[in-house]
Amino acid sequence: MYYPINLKKNDMKIVVIGGGKVAYRKCINFLAFNKKVIVVSEEFIKEFENIKGEIEIIKDSYNEKYIKDAFVVVAATNNKDVNHKIGTYCREYAKLVNVVDDIDLSNFTVPSFVKRGDLLLSVSTGGKSPSLSAKIRKELEEVYDESYEEYVNLLGENRQIIINNIENVEERRKQLKELLDLSIDELKQKIKISNL
Repeated sequence: MYYPINLKKNDMKIVVIGGGKVAYRKCINFLAFNKKVIVVSEEFIKEFENIKGEIEIIKDSYNEKYIKDAFVVVAATNNKDVNHKIGTYCREYAKLVNVVDDIDLSNFTVPSFVKRGDLLLSVSTGGKSPSLSAKIRKELEEVYDESYEEYVNLLGENRQIIINNIENVEERRKQLKELLDLSIDELKQKIKISNL
């Protein structure tokens, strides 16, 4: 069973081994969080051209030297033996590893997610049905549209104003809870009034 966790990946070295569709999809997921990724493969599908400025590409076969100082590793080659070798090495050296064709060797999976600024909704079936995760993600995308990025930012600003200005804990809780019933325009108005 997997434990849900959000990682602050600013100083983490992330390496994806593989140049196919699955490796590309994994890279896109990391890039959604503004994290540069190192990708190692002898060959790359043409889609990598679209992101080559955002990733570091190393055209080579797998070698331990590429993951030796990595914190997160994705084994996404089309060779089961190579993926197993990567997974075994990472487990031995306490690295986070996702072996795309061996859930038991992986010590993390990447859930389907919806990202709206700082709002992050993720769905996982523990690797049992990625299709179900994708289906639920699409449903969440419709409910939580792009406007939620601004909404979350406005909630954060209003929250800080309340924390800074109200000492009474009960009153603070009450007002923080009431924020959730306000529209984007009402949240903007509250910020405007507090700045007067």
